[in-house]
Amino acid sequence: MKKIHTIITLSVALLVGSCDSEDKKVAADNTSAIKVKVNKVATNNDRQFLSVSGKIQATNSADLSTRMMGYVKKVHVNVGDKVRKGQLLVSINNTALQAQKAQVNAGITEAKTAFNNVTKNYKRYKNLYASKSVTQREMDDMTANYEMAEARLEAANQMQNEINAQFAYSNITAPFSGVITSKNIETGDMANPGMPLISLENPRNFEVMAMVPETEISEIKKGTTVAVLVKSINKNIVGKVSEVSTSAKNTGGQYLVKINLEKTDATILSGMFTTVQFPMERKVKSTLVLIPKEAIVTNGQLSGVYTTSESNTALLRWLRLGRTYGNQVEVLSGLSADETYIISSEGKLYNGANISVQ
Repeated sequence: MKKIHTIITLSVALLVGSCDSEDKKVAADNTSAIKVKVNKVATNNDRQFLSVSGKIQATNSADLSTRMMGYVKKVHVNVGDKVRKGQLLVSINNTALQAQKAQVNAGITEAKTAFNNVTKNYKRYKNLYASKSVTQREMDDMTANYEMAEARLEAANQMQNEINAQFAYSNITAPFSGVITSKNIETGDMANPGMPLISLENPRNFEVMAMVPETEISEIKKGTTVAVLVKSINKNIVGKVSEVSTSAKNTGGQYLVKINLEKTDATILSGMFTTVQFPMERKVKSTLVLIPKEAIVTNGQLSGVYTTSESNTALLRWLRLGRTYGNQVEVLSGLSADETYIISSEGKLYNGANISVQ
């Protein structure tokens, strides 16, 4: 009798569990599907304009260094400071130069005194020679003494010029007005010849350094007007080609093209990445996979798009994106031609969400 009771209890439990499972399944099935609109991936095989990546830099920039070794007495500026032309930026200990300058000044004084005395004797000998009171040999010896004294004075003056030039390298000044962009030295550090100490740039004029493949470089001409998209601020700026390199020896098969940017109210800074579009078609054709910017989902540095599955659920697919063409972006990998993706939805999408394609 106890055994029969146990069997009945187990059967009831299984029946209740089955009903609960069915209720949950029905509830899941009854979840309202999110209405979405889909697009088919667009491809471009015909008119592909030449676009390359570039980087903005200031037209006028400089990395300042010194030709002498010495301890830094003081750094007078910080990164971001605005400076004027000729302003003192870095002072380097010049005690040794001060001693050399004192020696040179003493040498100049000695050379001047000797030259003045020889000059007086030279003039006197010239008068005596004119009156036949000294011989030709005596006059020649006096002329030689005069020329040697003059040469010693000139040498002393040139040494003074050299010392003054060394003092210019102990006091680093701004070669033009601009903004300090980097500081690689601090008070008390040892400055070495050729080591960059301070970087300075003028933020008024900018240019773009772009690399063009060898298959396309023959089409690029100086003076060509181009469109430059600054990616970080999503602004288009007009530029003009100012330089075209004719050698790719040190750039791995890519040719350097320099583009001057026109004046703009947009806030652009050195180091910003750009896409440069030249008004010419690519010689090497390829199939471009394009999707609109509005369909892209971002998560940190990742970019993706929602696609549809066979069971009508949303699937988030991560992509590797390329260049921008107006309001469309090139997909390098992650999405193929003829595939569909979700362009808009009436609710918040998530991976695995039920969808209803409209």
